[in-house]
Amino acid sequence: MDTTPYEEQIKALSKISKAIASELYLEDILRLIVVVTAQAMGSNICSLMLIDEKKNELVIRATQSISEEYNKKPPLKIGEGIAGKVAKENKPLAVKDVTEEKEYKYQDIAKREGLCSLLCVPLAVKGKVIGVINCYTPEPHDFTETEIDILTSIANQAAVAIENTELMVRTRVIQEELEARKRIERAKGILMKGEGLTEEEAYLKLQKYSMDHRKAMREVADAIILAQDMKKSK
Repeated sequence: MDTTPYEEQIKALSKISKAIASELYLEDILRLIVVVTAQAMGSNICSLMLIDEKKNELVIRATQSISEEYNKKPPLKIGEGIAGKVAKENKPLAVKDVTEEKEYKYQDIAKREGLCSLLCVPLAVKGKVIGVINCYTPEPHDFTETEIDILTSIANQAAVAIENTELMVRTRVIQEELEARKRIERAKGILMKGEGLTEEEAYLKLQKYSMDHRKAMREVADAIILAQDMKKSK
């Protein structure tokens, strides 16, 4: 028996939940989200855009489209076009025909790619918008409340996955920085004791060696600690 569109959408949510809980890289998760979402929503193009906070614009990060023209669309400023408006207002927006919609920025691409109706939903974590998901259909389509709810659920899961991944990366960077500081402090202590240097002199010696040999301070510190440990083990 064929599955109904609603059953397809529930399956999509299940697949995305499993992917988010897996060990996949973020890029793979985003790719899976757009592929599965496109299938579930009957969409010929589904794209996921994230906000570049430095430039205050939306950039395409994943799509299952094979159209180079669509994939290379210029970024949108927040508040600009349909996706920019959704990102700014944190509300879903459906457009019956993007080729007739004045606010839609890329009508020429839409016509060439056979895009008609659009549902755009924000990706938000704790009220903060980090991007949007766009789903296009090739024929005019009135998106139902159920479809909007399903895409919103997918967007919420995607937002959590993105936020968690970025948090893990930031945490790892902080841990590495703390560990590097500890190693540099220990190396400074070895130089101060072994060569009778002040703390400032020991630090400047580390820094000079690092710059002269184009090595990170952590690498220089590790080499000094290793040499000291080898002396002790003799």
